[in-house]
Amino acid sequence: MSPEEKPAPVTGAGRKKRLSRELVLSAALALVDAEGLDALTMRRLGQELGRDPMGLYRYAENRAALLDGVSELVLNELSIFPDDPDWQAQLRHIAHDLRRLALRHPNVVPLLVTRPLSTPLGLRPLGTLRPLEQILSLLIDAGFTPADALHVYRAYYGYLYGHILNELQEIIADPDENEALLRLGLHRLPAKDFPRLRALAPVLADYDGAAELDQGINILLSGLAARLSSPDAQTSD
Repeated sequence: MSPEEKPAPVTGAGRKKRLSRELVLSAALALVDAEGLDALTMRRLGQELGRDPMGLYRYAENRAALLDGVSELVLNELSIFPDDPDWQAQLRHIAHDLRRLALRHPNVVPLLVTRPLSTPLGLRPLGTLRPLEQILSLLIDAGFTPADALHVYRAYYGYLYGHILNELQEIIADPDENEALLRLGLHRLPAKDFPRLRALAPVLADYDGAAELDQGINILLSGLAARLSSPDAQTSD
């Protein structure tokens, strides 16, 4: 059956589902998960929902709004508890939660990493700003000055997104690669020019994304805890 012939979603005795913003965005996210960002168009989404694409503009004024909505939908799955007194445990939890979301929705990651750069902060969808507001609250309540809390947020998310992009590259670049092939490939490198990389072959072959994330978070949080305990290191408001 071609996309044009795809039946409309139904409820009850063959009735179409009532459209809502949540339903439209959920279908858009499912389409992106299955086929990538380029597949998401109003026309294609209308086919997926069994509706006239023109009717979707009531819920998203254009494709850009759809992309923003998909970002919000994914970030709404992120669990953040800004009132948690254990700020370090909370940052660890958020890091692993964001990693799980990225692995669940890898095609959405470019939206989360690069799309905000093209939009002024105050004009971004509120759902994409909520994690920033919540983490700032968590850090300020922990004792960081507002300015330092912002610096921490930037360093924290910079590390997280860097880790996620690196892990996705490990997964996507060679999904069928096994340990023996990886080691064999690295051992072909000239020993004189790549001694460190060759020596790390077993570690690279045994890549564990969750453990690697913890290693980086440990380093980051240790430095932040030391900074928080040193009044001289705090900047003024």
